[in-house]
This record gives sequence, structure tokens and C-alpha cells, in this order.
Amino acid sequence: MIELPLHELRNYRGISPKPEDFDAYWDKALDELDTVRPGPVLVPAAFAARGVECFHLWYSGVRGAKIYAKYLRPKGEGKHPALLHFHGYSMSSGDWSGYLQYVHEGMCVFAMDCRGQGGMSEDVGGVTGNTHHGQIIRGVWDDPQDLLFRHIFLDTVQLYRVAAAMPEVDRERMATAGGSQGGALSAACSALVGAIKLSAIQYPFLSDYKRVVEMGMHGTAYQEILEYFRRYDPMHEKEDEFFERLGYIDVKNLAERIHNKALVAIGLNDEICPPSTCFAVYNAIPGDKRLCLYPEFGHEWLPKYEDMVFEFLRGGLP
Repeated sequence: MIELPLHELRNYRGISPKPEDFDAYWDKALDELDTVRPGPVLVPAAFAARGVECFHLWYSGVRGAKIYAKYLRPKGEGKHPALLHFHGYSMSSGDWSGYLQYVHEGMCVFAMDCRGQGGMSEDVGGVTGNTHHGQIIRGVWDDPQDLLFRHIFLDTVQLYRVAAAMPEVDRERMATAGGSQGGALSAACSALVGAIKLSAIQYPFLSDYKRVVEMGMHGTAYQEILEYFRRYDPMHEKEDEFFERLGYIDVKNLAERIHNKALVAIGLNDEICPPSTCFAVYNAIPGDKRLCLYPEFGHEWLPKYEDMVFEFLRGGLP
């Protein structure tokens, strides 16, 4: 194990700060989102599967960005539960076939591409193409309302609003899921929406940034934080203010607002999203929660976990 003893992890709440105006910050962000008409557009996709309809979904996010998601739904009439799925850092929503098991179980599935990463969503930060490297610290010394992950978190809320407005979706039976960055977005969406019923959160990224640096484990997924200090603050003279600003987009701080049922998976040998940072998220969730602990596993495929997620969603969204 690379971390604190397990009995300490079970009570660990994080060392990164939570800004005093954290709740007001997110209230203001949601107020901005309220002014954005999503204007969803559905375009039939070429991918086909028996009993399934597939669409390219486009909608508007904050600051004028066009956001893309795959949308799969069962054929036929009636109301269906819905799953909002989020992908890992730098990746995309992936293949259509990866969601078919949920659609065949009667769920509508919405799989969002994050701005500026491996998919088709638009990053309106002044450039075209892939801009994922540096997204955590993007906007850190500007107005905190300009933090890029603030916008990405709001994109998940807008996806919920688009999905909930679909006539075939039962807005009382909606869930989120994802791993790593997707786990962070699953948690953030649940925290900011407040009406999600279930959340599957696998080794959540974007949590307890100061702890990552303290452990010296910011050389992989958190590489941009290492590069920031090496290039712009080598003596850490502005360290406190830096982490205070990142506190607005720290998922452990948002997790305090998750009151739905949550399934959380953590590997004790995770060197990408250190276990303590994941426990900081899990321990902050005040609602009904279940921990899936993998002592010998890291940031990798976790045996039986996908089946547990499937059963968790199927059982909780009847």
C-alpha cells in the first residue's frame, strides 16, 4: 500500500482548502447556466443495434460552447430511466457498443464529451483542437468564475437538464457514472443537480490537490500542477492562494452536497488518483453510500466492479 493506513483513510477528509464562499460561488455559476438555453439538436447516428436508437446530441453550454454527447435510447414508447456517463481525462465518450447493456436493460444513455479533450465538444478558449493538458489550472489566476473545470462541471448539469426534458426520460429515475475524471464528473453532477437518484464513482480524479502535491504524486494525471510550480512558482510563494482557488473545483468539496445513493470504488495502490484523495470524496458524501475497496489494485480495470455498477443501476432504477 502506498498510502496512509486504512484505518486513517476511512476518516480522512482532505487537506486542500474549501473557500469560504464556495456555496455562493456555485450558486452564481448555476445562475449563469440558467441564462443559457441548451437548444438541443439530435442527429441520427450511423451506428445501429437491434432495439436501440442512436443519436448525436449537441447542446449549448456556458460561454458559448457547443457540447457533444452520444444518446442511445430503447425503441418504443414509454418512460425510461436515464444514465449520464462521463469519461476519463483526455479521452472521449468512446464506442456506441459500450453502452448497449444499459439500453437493453431499458435505460436511456447520455455519454458526454468534455471540452477540449478527445471527443467532439468545443473548447472556446481561443484555440481549436485538443487542449486537455493544463485544464485543471486553466483560469487559476483569472476570475475564479473563469476556471475551465467550472465550465465542464456545468456542462454535466446542462446535460442533466437536456436529458430530463426528453419526453421518453423519467426524470425521477436518473443516475450518473464514470471513472477517474468520469468519477469526478459523476460526483460533481450529482452534487450540483440535487435530483440524481444514483451515482457510480470510480477512483475520482480532481480531488484534494494539495494532498497530491504533498505526496509527490503529481507527475502523471496531475502533471500540470508540477509544471506550474516548476515554471511559475518554484519556491511556492503563492501556494496557499493557488490551492484556495483550486478549491472551487475540488470534488471533495462538492461531495458534501451529494445526498443520493452512491457506489464508490477505490484501489489502494492507485498512483494516478491517490487513495487518500479518493477517500476524501467518499468520506465527504453524507448520503447512503457503499465502498468497493480493492487493496491490490491501482488505476486500472477492477474485477467485478462493472457488474456491481450494472446491478446497482438496475436495482436502483427499476
